[in-house]
Amino acid sequence: MKNTTLALAIAAITAGSIAPAFAYEAGDILVRARIINVMPNDDSSDLSLNGTNIALTDVQVNNNLSLDIDFTYMITPHWGAELLLDISSKHTVRSKGATLKTLASKIADVRVLPPSLIMQYHFLPNSNFRPYAGIGINYTHFFDEDLDSDATDGAIAASGLELDDSWGLVGQIGADYDVGNDWFLNIDLKYIDIDTEANFNGLGGKLKANVDIDPWVFGIGIGTRSEERRVGKECRSRWSPYH
Repeated sequence: MKNTTLALAIAAITAGSIAPAFAYEAGDILVRARIINVMPNDDSSDLSLNGTNIALTDVQVNNNLSLDIDFTYMITPHWGAELLLDISSKHTVRSKGATLKTLASKIADVRVLPPSLIMQYHFLPNSNFRPYAGIGINYTHFFDEDLDSDATDGAIAASGLELDDSWGLVGQIGADYDVGNDWFLNIDLKYIDIDTEANFNGLGGKLKANVDIDPWVFGIGIGTRSEERRVGKECRSRWSPYH
C-alpha cells in the first residue's frame, strides 16, 4: 500500500510537471486579482511655516494591505499592455521628527488611488512558468484627507489638509504559473514613484511639506485568460466550409 501510494504521488507530480501550458497569443486578455501590501519607502521635508522651515518636523507613512485587479492585453505573445486598477488603500501619516512628535504623534489618515498603465515583456509565453517585467506611468489621487485629533486639537491646531495628486513612473517584475484550464497563479512586485505636496493651516499660518512616498507594492493572487479568442476560434472552425 505504501509503495502504491508513493507511486501514485510520483505519477501525479510528474503529470503536473509535464502538463502542457497554454501559450499566450496576440489578442489574449489576461485578468489578475491580487492581495497587495503597500510599503512606502517614504521620505519627507520638514514642515515650513509661511515659507520658513521648522527643524525636525518630517513625517512618515505606514504600510497597509489592499486589493488590486489588472487587465493585460497581449499585443504579441511577448508584449502586453497592462491597466492596473488598485482598490484605494488607507495610510496613516505620523510624526517622525522629534520636534513634531512633541506637538502631535499622529497627523492624518489619507486614502490613495494609484491607477497605472504598464508595458510588459513576457519572457517565456509558451511555458508553464511565465516571468515578465514592465515599466509604465502612474497617476495617484489622494482623497479623504482626515486630520487626526492630535493635530487639530493640540498645539498645531491644524485644519484644511490637502495633498496634491502625483504623476510618476512605475516599474514591475512578476510571474504567472499555469495551473490549467486558462487559470494561473501570480506573484508581482512594483515600485511606484509617488511624490506629493501637503498643505494645511496650523501654528498660526500656512504649513507645507513635500513627501516622497515611493512605495514597494508586493502582491500574490490568481489570474485567468479571457476565453473570447478561443471561443471565437471554435465558432469559426465549426462553421467553416472546410471543416
